[in-house]
Amino acid sequence: MNFCKCLPVITSLVFTFWNPAVAEVVYPAKPIRIIVPFTPGGSPDVLARTIGQKITEATGVAVVVENIAGAGGTIGADRVAKSLPDGYTLLMGHVGTLAVAPSVYPNLPYNPLKSFTPIAWVARVPNVMAVHPSLPVKNVSELVSYLKTNPGKVNYGSGGNGSAAHLATEYFKLATHTFIVHVPYRGTVPSVTDAVAGQIQMVFTGAPAVIPMVKAGKLKAIAVSSLKRMDSMPDIPTLAESGLKDLEGFEADQWYGLVAPAGTSLEIVKKLNQVINASLSMPDIAARLKAEGAIAMPTTPDVFGLLIQSEIKRWKPVVSNAKISAD
Repeated sequence: MNFCKCLPVITSLVFTFWNPAVAEVVYPAKPIRIIVPFTPGGSPDVLARTIGQKITEATGVAVVVENIAGAGGTIGADRVAKSLPDGYTLLMGHVGTLAVAPSVYPNLPYNPLKSFTPIAWVARVPNVMAVHPSLPVKNVSELVSYLKTNPGKVNYGSGGNGSAAHLATEYFKLATHTFIVHVPYRGTVPSVTDAVAGQIQMVFTGAPAVIPMVKAGKLKAIAVSSLKRMDSMPDIPTLAESGLKDLEGFEADQWYGLVAPAGTSLEIVKKLNQVINASLSMPDIAARLKAEGAIAMPTTPDVFGLLIQSEIKRWKPVVSNAKISAD
């Protein structure tokens, strides 16, 4: 046998053996890891565990949720960006890590549009503006008046510099010409915990982390960031309903979706997208999301990709005008 003639065949076999994307005929064949770039308990963590369970039920393969917090979610996002594009390491991305980070971090180690492959837009989550019960305000109008009378005397917490809560609150400050001191935390839950304890007076963050505290009377919700009221909190008005001209049309919802490292095969992306979209339509998931204040957003990977592009453009001037930085 002519060795030279056989070389292409041998090379092909070796490539197939060592290339996971080619060798893996059936996907998934081993546990899938979803990295949540924040501490447990916040919106991305709740959504990742909810969707992960449905992926397990649909495929029979375990889904492990791993929390890798820090630097406004960019540490965990970078971990996924540098992972193998084999469909076994995914990121529960959100507005902060995929749209805001490029404007906040001048040396961001990944590019949201080039380092990832969009898989599925999971949900929109309105931010809930909540204050400690000791703060003498009952609505947004009273809050704005109090802030203008007491500039710098109210502190608000967020999940870190450049996080969605940080951006939403700075957006509110710009719109109302008020000054509130920012206190960054390593995650949403610690900020909410300190708000409940009275260490800070205000949070404007994802509904899932705030709703239980509001229902328990530990925090006072005065507004939501969406253009429509939330089904789970119909008595809480939107910021646009505050009666303040500066807040007409105000909207600053968070959004979440799964992405994979760039180069992940279209077959894997399509399969995951179908499983996730199907799960978002299931009654138990719909009920769970509604209870958490989240709105399911089943759509195509392309539409999710376009959302990321448009949101990067949308929030860049807000970051610049508010002088938000990673420091």
